[in-house]
Amino acid sequence: MKSLKKINNEVYYVKKGIAFITQKHISFLKKRVKFTKRKRARICLHKNQKSKLHEMIIILSKDTYIRPHKHINKAESLHVIEGLADVIFFDYKGKIIKKIRLSAKKDKFTFYYRLSSSVFHTFKLKSKNFIFHETTEGPLLKKKTIYAKWSPSENNQFEVKKFINTL
Repeated sequence: MKSLKKINNEVYYVKKGIAFITQKHISFLKKRVKFTKRKRARICLHKNQKSKLHEMIIILSKDTYIRPHKHINKAESLHVIEGLADVIFFDYKGKIIKKIRLSAKKDKFTFYYRLSSSVFHTFKLKSKNFIFHETTEGPLLKKKTIYAKWSPSENNQFEVKKFINTL
């Protein structure tokens, strides 16, 4: 898409200061996600990684694994656009403390959440694609994301499948 700047196979930024997202952008993400190694892609609506506010349209395919993680002193919100997933919250030992079904079908499921505290969380994908609008605080600092030691790394596919099946 001409209106997007490609950073890598997973990340695109809007080129203009005023961002408009249409179904063409959603279709673009659906096509791109198939060719990404980690089965995820995003369009960033903020200017760059240093921006104080980050807004993204993100797609996860059914094969995506989001390693349980938490953000230190950083809030995030998620608004579902399309698809179905469970968001799962854990205590520091890996025990599930809450599991919520997310869907854009507003009459049946939760379609929005805001996470204001540092709590481990992940997704269990239930549909071919899960598309959402995420807002979080910037700048992007990898040291402010802590991955759960009790969860498998993305590289260990066998352990990932076992872990996902336990959720």
